[in-house]
Amino acid sequence: MSSEDMVVLTQLQKKYGAFTAVDSVDLRVPQGQIFGVLGPNGAGKTTTLKMITGLLQPTAGTITIDGVRMDEDPLTCKKNTGFIPDRPYVYDKLTAFEYLAFIGGLYGLDGARVARRIRELLELFELAEWADSLIESFSHGMKQRVTFAGALLPEPKLLVVDEPMVGLDPKGHRLIKTLFRRLTERDGMTILLSTHTLEVAEEICDQVAIITHGRVMARGTMEELRTETGSSKASLEQVFLQITEETEGERAERVATRFGNAEVYESKSEEIQ
Repeated sequence: MSSEDMVVLTQLQKKYGAFTAVDSVDLRVPQGQIFGVLGPNGAGKTTTLKMITGLLQPTAGTITIDGVRMDEDPLTCKKNTGFIPDRPYVYDKLTAFEYLAFIGGLYGLDGARVARRIRELLELFELAEWADSLIESFSHGMKQRVTFAGALLPEPKLLVVDEPMVGLDPKGHRLIKTLFRRLTERDGMTILLSTHTLEVAEEICDQVAIITHGRVMARGTMEELRTETGSSKASLEQVFLQITEETEGERAERVATRFGNAEVYESKSEEIQ
């Protein structure tokens, strides 16, 4: 593992019975970058992110975060990681201030540090006016901002984000994009995000990995992906579609392999022929 890698996935696999959700993924995420994980619905993106955050146990393979293996020291890995899911899971009966104080307590942070961070984050996410309001009264976008604040409160080395722009208005979009760049360039944080909004990924990601059927099909900077696909002026959307498009035969083979059913593939192949 390079000292510059924040996340290293080695032969990472997740199975549900015969179904392979994540298939022997090898991936390195450099420290201090915004790294995007892209793919069609059902590609295995969210499953991969949940394994990185420790919410799911891999079937096989290893996860290393900042030089520490998840299977050997999961607590240290989780302390170094913040997670923002695609839906804001917060305690509605707490105020914004109480929720953030609760997060600080979970991480065992010093009281003075927690108070300082809460003030900073409530101001940053324009929630100071509602600090003492119950979260149940917040809009979806406001709850998403509280979730961001909670994930950033302990100042993690790695921030994992699943669909960062869901529920945010255009002003919120701009805030998050500016914040992500500041966190990586000024604070050295690594941000690993999954999104279906390819324009956002193209705008803010230093590198991306494209996953389909549980496998990494391509990885690199935009220029590297353009070179790989032979499209020097293509947008990320065009590159994405070119990499993920399949013939019927290829699709049948991948489905059969993923579900562990060779007979399905043979049947499909006969139909195609």
